[in-house]
Amino acid sequence: MQSSARVTMYSPSAFVFVLISCGIITVTAQTPTPAPADTPCALKSNTTCDECLQNVTCLWCITTKKCIEYPVKSILPSNSVCPLNDARWGLCWLNFQILIITVSVLAGIIIIAILVCCFCCCKCEKIGRKREDMQMERQTRLRKDRQKARRSEMQMRHDEIRHKYGMSKDNPYARMDDH
Repeated sequence: MQSSARVTMYSPSAFVFVLISCGIITVTAQTPTPAPADTPCALKSNTTCDECLQNVTCLWCITTKKCIEYPVKSILPSNSVCPLNDARWGLCWLNFQILIITVSVLAGIIIIAILVCCFCCCKCEKIGRKREDMQMERQTRLRKDRQKARRSEMQMRHDEIRHKYGMSKDNPYARMDDH
């Protein structure tokens, strides 16, 4: 009984065409909305921290209740702009000084963890090599011992055969036809 099922094979180009057309349809379906123009940070002074930090480039100072542009030229805002303890950036509930300390501690922990892992891996690799070397040495010693035992057995058999046929000699270097 023969099966009449046909397997339809698609060429790779048809598959690529389907993927590209789906991508084009997806891209055209998602029309980008124009981003709202960011209002300058200075206009949001004397408002709330949440309103100020809606713009990513703004920094809120709690003591002065000012919303200022984040000083990107210096990595950290200077004390004259706003003390680190009173500065808020990104989140109103997160103290900028605590953020810096936390990030520093986490970076230190990650670096120490990487160094410990590298040290342990190198140490384990050396221990593994020593074990391998010892095992290879043991195997070589066993092979040599077996080879020595086989040689001595073979020598004993040869000596027995020589003795059996009267060819044994005290001096192994003497000629056989001397007797």
